[in-house]
Amino acid sequence: MGTHTAPRDEHLGHVVFISAAAAMGGFLFGYDSAVINGAVTGIQKHFDVGNGETAFVVAIALLGSAAGAVVAGWLADHYGRVRTMLLAAVLFAISGIGSMFPPSIEVLGMWRVLGGIAIGIASVIAPTYIAEVAPTAYRGRLASFQQMAIVLGITVSQLANWALNQAAGGESTNHLAGVQAWQWMLGVETVPAVVYGLMALSIPESPRYLLSDNREAQARKVLAEVEGADVDLDARVAEIRRVLNTEHKPRLKDLLGGRFGLLPIVWIGIGASVFQQFVGINVIFYYSSFLWQSVGIDESNSLLISLSTSIVNVVGTVVAMLLVDRIGRKPLALAGSAGMAVSLGLAAWAFSFRHGTGDSATLDDAYATVALVAAHVFVFCFAFSWGVVVWVLLGEMFPNRIRALALSVAASAQWIANWAITVTFPNLSDWNLSATYVIYACFALLSIPFVAFCIKETKGKALEEMG
Repeated sequence: MGTHTAPRDEHLGHVVFISAAAAMGGFLFGYDSAVINGAVTGIQKHFDVGNGETAFVVAIALLGSAAGAVVAGWLADHYGRVRTMLLAAVLFAISGIGSMFPPSIEVLGMWRVLGGIAIGIASVIAPTYIAEVAPTAYRGRLASFQQMAIVLGITVSQLANWALNQAAGGESTNHLAGVQAWQWMLGVETVPAVVYGLMALSIPESPRYLLSDNREAQARKVLAEVEGADVDLDARVAEIRRVLNTEHKPRLKDLLGGRFGLLPIVWIGIGASVFQQFVGINVIFYYSSFLWQSVGIDESNSLLISLSTSIVNVVGTVVAMLLVDRIGRKPLALAGSAGMAVSLGLAAWAFSFRHGTGDSATLDDAYATVALVAAHVFVFCFAFSWGVVVWVLLGEMFPNRIRALALSVAASAQWIANWAITVTFPNLSDWNLSATYVIYACFALLSIPFVAFCIKETKGKALEEMG
């Protein structure tokens, strides 16, 4: 093995910047996926549609995300990591403008799919790129930039939604400068999309991609910049080359093997991705304004609650970033699973006291308080554990020869699971909100034996040692 020395401070600053630039895709991913939360009520009123059509428009972006995640690995291997980021930025910007002025709900769905493809690409390319440029000693913390960017994107979108809703007098269908508030909510995304594109232009290509493209001089320059002057460049280049030479461009058949079709490690990646979504985390971020309105809280206050859960999400993510390289991936995931199971169970209990249905539903103050506290505790437990750990693991756990492709497959599974939760929630909550939360609590419980028996700790290992 080559030497893996920690970079000196000036190099670390550079690595932090390029990791943050790559993670800007995560910011857009968080912003785009959660901004719909504030616009849901406005979309329902403007197009005069019910829960079924609304769920379709919210969830359809996630099918685009699954498609984007599938092609991201191929794009990254053929055109490089940076060009793939630029493509995602352009798609984000086009989607934002299109979503702002949809003539019909079907056309809005089409623009949401395009934004979803960009999200899927960004969700794969950022952890791949960060894992490839980050020095081993800091890789967990730098990989968690992706999740921090996602939660910041969610928070900024909720803040923008609330501010626009307030400016429009508390109704998302009211006009601001001749355009309805919910349209502004969807259109503002173009601004961070342009920032992402500019930041992508300012970062170096991944040394692993450069070596695979026979650009050794550039790869050495990047390695020296990110790993510091003390690194043995000959040894690092030889190490990466040895790994590249023993691998070939991964094809889907390379992921096959084992008793159930795919390699066990790929199934574990898919399992981690599915559990991350099946606890119902994105119900909070896509539908929380709808959720709180369904228990009698008005639109303006429900958006304020959405903002507060987003802030808790940021705090939990900071905790994870501080701990992921210190105590490891598994302990964080186990602690989070236990906390999520308890808080989801409490929320289910509180929601069982809901009176009435639809717009007339109410929840007594005491139970509403329990539900609110439980929701915030749930978000915190998710944020300090599964939110960060899954993305860190997906960037690390696969053998080099299949990493990009296996990550694409696992991320696609995540988007499909996310879609399944998102598209079913409005109808499930109409059926029985409390039982819906019992289902999410059961998945949180099941994730405990999954982590205990299936996940291997990756803390402190070089990427070349995986698999």
